[in-house]
Amino acid sequence: MTFRLRGRRLYATAAVLAVLAGSGTWAAVAADDPPAVHREDRTFAMPESAGGADEGAGGGTGKGADGPGKVRVDASFFTAGGSGRRPAVLLGHGFGGSKESVRGQAEQLARDGYAVLTWSARGFGKSTGEIGLNAPDREVADVRRLIDWLAKRPEVRLDGAGDPRVGVAGGSYGGAIALLAAGYDKRVDAIAPQITYWNLADALFPNGVFKKLWAGMFFSTGSVGAAEGIEAAEGAGTTGGSGAGSGGGAGGDAGSGTGTGSGTGTGSGTDSGTGTGSGTGTGSGTGDGSGAGGRGKSAAQAAPRDITDGCGRFERQLCDMYERIAVAGKPDAAARELLEARSPSAVADRIKVPTLLMQGRTDSLFPLGQADAAYKALRKNGAPVSVDWLAGGHDGGDRETGRLADRTKAWFDRYLKNERDEKNTDTGPAFRVSRGGAVDSTNGAARLRGASGDHYPGLDNDPRPVRLTGREQRFANPAGASPPSISTVPGVGALNSLSSVGAGLSLDSPGQYARFESQPLRDPLRVTGAPTARVRIGSTSDDAVLFAKVYDIGPNGSSRPVLPAGLAEPYRITGAKAGKSVELRMPAIDHEFAAGHRLRLVLSSTDLAYASPAEPATYTASLEGDGEGGGDGGGVLNMPTAPAVTSAAAPLPAWTWALPAAGAVVAVLLLLVGRRRAAAGAPDPDLADVPLQITGLSKRYAKSADRYAVRDLSFRVEKGQVLGLLGPNGAGKTTTLRMLMGLIGPDAGEIRVFGHAIRPGAPVLSRVGAFVEGAGFLPHLSGRANLDLYWQATGRPAEDAHLDEALEIAGLGDALQRAVRTYSQGMRQRLAIAQAMLGLPDLLILDEPTNGLDPPQIREMRDVMIRYAAGGRTVIVSSHLLAEVEQTCTHLVVMDRGQLVRTGPVADIVGTGDTLLVGVEGGEPLSDVLLEKVAALPGIAAAVRADEGLLVTLDGTTSTSRLLPELLRLELPVARIGPHRRLEDAFLTMIGGDR
Repeated sequence: MTFRLRGRRLYATAAVLAVLAGSGTWAAVAADDPPAVHREDRTFAMPESAGGADEGAGGGTGKGADGPGKVRVDASFFTAGGSGRRPAVLLGHGFGGSKESVRGQAEQLARDGYAVLTWSARGFGKSTGEIGLNAPDREVADVRRLIDWLAKRPEVRLDGAGDPRVGVAGGSYGGAIALLAAGYDKRVDAIAPQITYWNLADALFPNGVFKKLWAGMFFSTGSVGAAEGIEAAEGAGTTGGSGAGSGGGAGGDAGSGTGTGSGTGTGSGTDSGTGTGSGTGTGSGTGDGSGAGGRGKSAAQAAPRDITDGCGRFERQLCDMYERIAVAGKPDAAARELLEARSPSAVADRIKVPTLLMQGRTDSLFPLGQADAAYKALRKNGAPVSVDWLAGGHDGGDRETGRLADRTKAWFDRYLKNERDEKNTDTGPAFRVSRGGAVDSTNGAARLRGASGDHYPGLDNDPRPVRLTGREQRFANPAGASPPSISTVPGVGALNSLSSVGAGLSLDSPGQYARFESQPLRDPLRVTGAPTARVRIGSTSDDAVLFAKVYDIGPNGSSRPVLPAGLAEPYRITGAKAGKSVELRMPAIDHEFAAGHRLRLVLSSTDLAYASPAEPATYTASLEGDGEGGGDGGGVLNMPTAPAVTSAAAPLPAWTWALPAAGAVVAVLLLLVGRRRAAAGAPDPDLADVPLQITGLSKRYAKSADRYAVRDLSFRVEKGQVLGLLGPNGAGKTTTLRMLMGLIGPDAGEIRVFGHAIRPGAPVLSRVGAFVEGAGFLPHLSGRANLDLYWQATGRPAEDAHLDEALEIAGLGDALQRAVRTYSQGMRQRLAIAQAMLGLPDLLILDEPTNGLDPPQIREMRDVMIRYAAGGRTVIVSSHLLAEVEQTCTHLVVMDRGQLVRTGPVADIVGTGDTLLVGVEGGEPLSDVLLEKVAALPGIAAAVRADEGLLVTLDGTTSTSRLLPELLRLELPVARIGPHRRLEDAFLTMIGGDR
C-alpha cells in the first residue's frame, strides 16, 4: 500500500514532524538541566547548655520553643531531585558569617545528591545565644542535636536507628566544628575542614606570645551587640519541646500541635503560641509548661547585652579572658586551659573518621602547623587523612574555592556514598600543594599548578643544611614595643599577597633585629616545611620575646627581600637573662629559593601583629653550629624539602598529537604543488662592507595587482651611520623593515646585507639585531633570565652573546635581576634594545624605540643608539618623533606612499630652505628702526626678531652672499648667518604639508 501526501496534507505532516522533533529536542535538553533545589528554612530551639532540661531538637521534651534557657538556631535544609534517601552533609560557616555564607556550596551539594543542612552558629546571623567559640556543651551540642534531627528526616540515609550517614564540612570556625563534631559524635562518618585550627590556644598564643591583632579582630567582630534579627524574630515559632511539623509550625511551651501547608501550628498548655514554616509535617511532644505566660523569651532575648560592656555576643568568661590578656600583654595558664578545652585537640584520641585537611599557605592566623598537628593525631588513631595546602588563607591569596569544593565532594562521594569503596571514587593525592606556575599571557597573572605526593611529608622531611654566618649581635626591644616591625597585617590580604613579587608589607625596624645570612645558593632550593636553627639568646630582662623569620634575598641585594607568605614565628624565651640556647622553628612554608639567592635569618624584637613587652630591654643573639663558622661565627639553617612531591605535567591537548602528522601532509603537498623558493643569489664582494643596500624593492598589498605598500624603493646605508627612516602612517616603513628581516618576501627588487641577498633564514641575518613592533617577555622571570632564554633559542654559543657589553650599552644596571613585571615602560624598552643588541650585531634595526617613554627616558634611549653606532656599527631607527630623529640620526630616508621621497645627511635635508638665521653679537635686542631697515632691503620678504638674533625670509631674488654686505652696511653686528629650518618643516614640505 502506498501513501501519497499532497497539498495541505504534506504541509500538515511536515509541521507535525517539526513539532515532534522540536519537542524531543526540548525534552532532551531539559533532561540535562540540573535538578531544582528545594530549600526549607528551620528554626531550632536549643538549651543554653547541654545541662539544660531540653535535650531534644524538634519534637523532644522540654520547656517550650521560646522559654527560659532557650537559644534559637536558624537553619536551612536543602534537597534536590527524587525522593530516595541520600547521605547528609552539615555545612558550617566562618567566624562572623552565617548560614547564608555557605548557601552556594549547599545548593551544589544538594544537586550532587546530598541532603544538606546549614545553620547560623550561636550569636551569628539570626541565631540567638552567646558566642562560645565552639564550646562542647553549647555549639558542639547544637550540632549533635542537628544530627538527631537529620536522623528523623525521610530524605536521609541511615546506618542504623537514629544514626544518619553524615559528613561535616566548613571553613575556619566551621572547620573546627567539623573536627569537634567527629570527636564528640560517633555518628559522623567523614569530615572536610578548611583553614581551621587544631589547638586554639596554640593559634592565639603561639609559644607563649599573644597574637593581639587577630585576637582583637575576633573579639571586635563578636562585640558589636545582639545578633542580627533577634528583635525582629521575637515571638516566631520554633521547633522545640512542643509539637512541630517539618515546616516549622510550633506550639507553645507545653502542649502538642501539628503543622501543615505553609506551616501553621497551635498548641495548648500553660503557655500557647503559633509558628510558621515553609514545609509540611506533624509532630508532638510534652513539656513541663514552666513558661510565665504568653510568649517566653530566652536569656539572650530577655536581656540583650549592652555593647558598651565590651563583650557583645561573647560568653562572659571569654570576654574576661580576652580583657585580662589584652591588658597583661601575655597569656596565662587559665586562658590556655579555657581555649584548649574548646579545641579539637581536646578530643584528639576520639577523631577516627576519614578527614580531608585543607590548610592555607598564606595564613598567619591558623598556619600550616595547625593542620600538621591534626594530621599526626588522626593518623595515630588510624583514620584515613589527606592534606591539601591551598594557595590562599586568612591573609589573602587565592582560596581556590571551586577546586576545594570539588575535592570535598569527591571526598564525601567516596566515604558517604560509595561505602568506602576506594576503587570507584578518586579523592585525590595523599598530599597536594598549590604553587605558582606559568603566566597567563592574556593578563600576566600567575597560574597555580599542583604538586602532589603519595604521602604527606610533614614539616621536617629531608632537611638540607644551609650555612649561615654572622657574629653575635645586640638589638633592642624599645619602650612600648614601638615602632614595631611588620611581617603581615591581618585584614589587608591583597597587600600581604604582594610579598611574592617583592612588594609586600614586611619591614624590620632598624636597631630592633639581628640577622644572619647564607652565601648565594649554587642551585635552586625548594623548601616544603618548617625551617629550624639553633641560636643562643641573652637579655637584660628575665624574658625575651623574639620573632623568627627567613627571608629570600635576591642577587646582590638588587630587589626587596621577600618574606615567604609574610610569616614569622613568635617565641617567649624565659630565663634569657642568664643566656639560653634554643632551637627555633620557623613558620612552615612552601617556597623556592632561586639559584644565586641568599637566605637571611632575622630575629626581631617586635612585630605589629603580636604583643611584645612594654618594658625596654636589650637582647643578644648568636648562632650555634658545628664550629666551622670561623671568626665570623656560624650556624646551620635546616631547610626541609619534599623531593617526592612533584608537579604533574599538564596533559597535552589532542591537537598536539595530530600536529606532526598534519605537518607532514602539508610538507608533502608543498613539495608536490608548491613553488620552489628562489635560490639566494651569490654574495656581492663589492658590497661586503656595506651594511645595507636596497634596490628596486616593491611589495603589493595582498590580493591587489596595482596597490603597493612599497614601490621601487632604493637606498644605501654605510657603516657608522644612524639612519632615520621617516614617513607618515602608511608610508611603508614597517613593511620595508619586515622584508629586511626576512619575515616577508618582496614582489620585486632585492635587499642585500653585507653583500648577501636576504631570504627567510638567511645566515647573514645573524649579523642583524632587530626590535620591530614590540618585544614580548615572560613577566615572572627576571630581565636577565629573559635574555638568557632568548639567546638559547637562537642555538648560538653562549660566549657569542656578549651579554655584558649589550647590557652596559643599554644601561639597565641592577634592574636586570628583577622580575620584568616590576619594570616601567622605559625599562621594558631598554630591555628590548638589549635583546636586539645580543651578539653585538653589525646592523641594529629599531622600530619606534622611544614609544611610551617620558622625556628623560627618551634622552637615555638617544644616548644608547649614539653609543652603539660610535663603535663602527650601523643603526636604523623608524620613528615619528622628528625632533629626536634630528638630534640622533646622521642620515635620513624619507618615504611617502611606499616610495622614496628624499635620502641624504640630516644637515643637507634640514638646511635647504628660504629662511636664514642671522646671529648677532651681544645680548641686546635689535631696535625697531634697525629691524625696519633690514625688512626694507631688496630681496627680503620678512624680518623678525629671534632669541639668537634675527630670522630673515628671502623672496627668491637675492642670496646669502648678496645679503651679508647689506647687513654690514646697516652696521648690524653679524656673528653668523646660515639656513634655519627644523626637520619638521622639511618633512612636511617633502610629504606635501598637512594632509
